[in-house]
Parts: sequence; structure tokens; C-alpha cells
Amino acid sequence: MNALSILIFIPVLFALLIWAIPSAWRNSYKYLTLGAALIQLAVAVYIYLNFQTGAAFGGIDHAGQYQFVQKLSWINFALGDTTRLQIDYYVGIDGISVALLVMSALVMVVATLASWEITSNLKGFFILFLVLDMAVMGVFCALDFFLFYLFYELMLLPLYFLIGMWGGVRREYAAIKFFLYTLFGSVFMLLVMIGLYLSVTDPTTGNHTFNMVTMMSPANYVPGSVFDIANRYLIFGIDARTLGFIILFIAFAIKVPVVPFHTWLPDAHVEAPTPVSILLAGVLLKIGGYGIIRICAGIFPDAALSSAYWIGLLGVISILYGALNALAQRDLKRLIAYSSVSHMGFVLLGIASFTPEGLGGAMMQMVSHGFLSAMLFFLVGVIYNRVHDRDIYNFRGLSTLMPKYTVYVMIAFFASLGLPGFSAFVAEAFSLAGAFKSFTFNGLIPQWMAVCGVVGILLSAAYFLWTLQRMFFGKQLLKGGEAWHLALKDINLRETLTLLPLAVLALALGVMPWLVFDKVNDSVLAIVHFTSQFIGN
Repeated sequence: MNALSILIFIPVLFALLIWAIPSAWRNSYKYLTLGAALIQLAVAVYIYLNFQTGAAFGGIDHAGQYQFVQKLSWINFALGDTTRLQIDYYVGIDGISVALLVMSALVMVVATLASWEITSNLKGFFILFLVLDMAVMGVFCALDFFLFYLFYELMLLPLYFLIGMWGGVRREYAAIKFFLYTLFGSVFMLLVMIGLYLSVTDPTTGNHTFNMVTMMSPANYVPGSVFDIANRYLIFGIDARTLGFIILFIAFAIKVPVVPFHTWLPDAHVEAPTPVSILLAGVLLKIGGYGIIRICAGIFPDAALSSAYWIGLLGVISILYGALNALAQRDLKRLIAYSSVSHMGFVLLGIASFTPEGLGGAMMQMVSHGFLSAMLFFLVGVIYNRVHDRDIYNFRGLSTLMPKYTVYVMIAFFASLGLPGFSAFVAEAFSLAGAFKSFTFNGLIPQWMAVCGVVGILLSAAYFLWTLQRMFFGKQLLKGGEAWHLALKDINLRETLTLLPLAVLALALGVMPWLVFDKVNDSVLAIVHFTSQFIGN
């Protein structure tokens, strides 16, 4: 069986096993889920180690880069005498996918360990958790647009219930808001997907196709081709190709989330239980960035280039707006939620540059932020589980009470603010380098955007260091008094085993960034080469 199919469907097998086990054995559910996550991580690491790089494995050719490919006929029936509807189970990965797969598998393990706090309706929680796991992996592997859309939509339902049933006081409001925002984007994505299907034909069969590799073929952009003609029809005064790009970009921008489509995120994070917050920030946000790179830029390169200035501007606004909002927060979880908005802005800025440095930095930022945000939300969950409070001003002097916990908080904070030697520094440095280079390399975005990105890094240092000073240093003062003093025990073995690998990884990728760059480089160069053909068109 194909390694990617094992990666995708292992969670389903364990979900069925949990469904079959009687509720009397409810304590086994979390161990089964952890087992599924660990097997999945092992498969992801195997795929990473066996993923080949270099010109012999694709070079600058889009189609040649995909590995571990599996293509099976799924839906196939005649629409007439000469045409057929064919949808394939078509999966495969390139360098962009493999980096995000390993990161997602690691975050799933962290989220599973954080699920030890869940005490009610364990069977329902872990089944939904594993279904969400399957959908996430499927999104990163799918090469058929119909299959991609199926996995993309499948993520909505588990998340809706995970927030709405196991969340905080305003969980219903947060769940509905998240569901409606995401559904709004994905419904219009369906229209674009159908339009692409009707515009693209498989060169081997002559039938319309949902094959994303075919949709990204340079042959589609030859003047006079079916795809080229169909996508130049005017709709509401905008050519179909540009309109399709805008619709898809908004759908993925909601996931990132990009200002002004971000308002669901703080509410969802604050109300969601810790494991769901970890998944939202660590994995779900990256699907938005992945979609912009893979689908928006891959299928509509000319529209992406012509929109680069606006993509970069939205990135800058997100960086500054998210950082300023984080500075104003009292709730530690909401502060980290807004910091995610700010840090994901660097992904947009890197993408907008369409340079090897910028796109490489955007990929590194997604990987780095994936496990750093998981670490941050896990740390918030540790203190919340003990005293059920997250107000920054209700804590002071925690370093003397929880010294081990404080060390991990300092590592997470310093890594997230971009201190040299940690992964986020490399990611943000490359994103900014790409933004600076873009002005002279392709003239897509001005250099002042990179300057604004630097200001965003200064603001992130301000809110992280200010939070560190207020909560962990100075004379010990706890709102809950002696009861809190007794409850705030230092981290236990399970928490240490969760946090230690994340801290080591933050340092390892800062010192050895080639662990990511070596895998993504071929795909990044392919995107730059492909899109550069449309500069000035």
C-alpha cells in the first residue's frame, strides 16, 4: 500500500477501533489515539527520509516533482457518447507537501498529549479528532481538486463539534462563527473548481479533468488554448482568470487568517479546548498558506503576479495589526492568537515576493510557526488546567514557583520573537530578504513592506518580553492566593515529554535550517521559474 494512503487512513482505522470499544474502557481511547499519532509520525518521517531531491527528481518541472504518487480511478461514468466524468483518488507530494506533512504529524502528537485534559464524552472527542487528522493529511497529499475539496470540507464538521461541544462558555458562538467564515470561502471555491474542470482537458483522454497537475501545466497558458480562452471571459467586468484567483485567495486567506478575514480566530482560540487550539494554530492555518502557494499561484500564476502588491500589503497589515492587538491583550491565549495573525503575515509577505528567498522563508515560517504555536498553546493549557485562569495580570513571580515551566516559556517566547539561533529567525530573515530582493529582482513589491516587517518583529519582541516580565518575574503575587500557590505545581513527566522535543526542534531548525530548505528547494525554484514566465505579461 502507498505510504501516503497509510498516512491518510491510519486515523480512520483507529477511529473505528475506538467506536467499537465499549465505553467501560474509555481510558484506553487516549492511548489508542496517541498510538495512531505516533504511527503517523513514524510514517511521515519515513516519507521525509526517502523523499528524493535534486534535478533528477523534477528540477523545474511541476509534474516531475511529485513522489509517492498513487492514482486510482474513483468516480468514472459516461456523460455521452464521447465524454466521461472521471475523478481519481490521486495523491502525491512535492517538497512543499513533505515539510508540512512532517510538521502536521508532530503537531498531532502534541495535540493528542494535550487531550489528556478532556474528561467528558471521550469516545466522541477522539473519533472526531482522528477524522480531522485524516482530513488534514488528505489536504496536503491530494492532487485531484475534487479530492482536495472533499478533504478540505471534511475538516469543518469535526472542528465545529470539537469547539462547540468541548469549548468554553461562548463555545457555540465561536464554533458557528468559525464554521460560517470557512464555509463562505469554500462554497465559492466550489464554483471556481467547477469552472476549472470545464476549462481543462486531460491530454491523454480528451475528457475534462480535476487533475491539479494538469491544471498547472504551462501548456494551458499558450494563447488560444481552451483554458486560456475560457479564462479570459469577462464576469462582472473582471476576466474569469483574475476572478477565480480572487475567490480562491479569499477562501484560503480566511484560513491563514489574513486581516480583515481574521476575526473568527481569537474567538475560536479562546473558547476551544487546548488540543483544538493547538490544531487550529499549528496545522489549520498552514492549510491556508499551502493553498495560496499550491493552488492560487500554481493554477493562476499571471493573476498571482499582478496581485503581488496587494498580497504583500495584506501581509504587512496582518503583521502590524496582529502585533499591536497582541500588545493590548490581558488574556494569554488571546495574545498568542493575535501573535499567530502577525506571524502568518510573514508567510504572505514571502509569497508576494515570488523570489526563492521569500518563498523559502514562507515555507520555513509555516513549519516553524506550526510547532512553536503548538508549544505556546500547550504552555497556556498547562497553567489553565491548574487554576482555570489566563489573565496575565493575575500572575506574578511564577519563575520561583514553576522554574521548569518558566524555562520552556522563555524558549517558546524567544524562539517566536525571532531570536537568532531559533527557527523563526531564519524564517523571518528569509521572508524579509525575499521582500527586499523582490524590488530589484522582479519589481513586484516595494522595499518599504520589508521595513514594516522589521517593525513587526520589534513589536513581537515587545509583547512577548512584556508578558514574560509581568507573569514570571518580580515579587510573587497570585490572585488566587494560597489555593493557587498549592495548585501551580511545576510540569509533570507527560508535559515534559511533550515540550522537550518542541524546544529541541526550535533550536535544531535554527542551527540546521537545511533540514527544511533541502526538501522544499526544488519545489520553490519550480514555482519561481514557472511564475517568472508571466512577469510583465
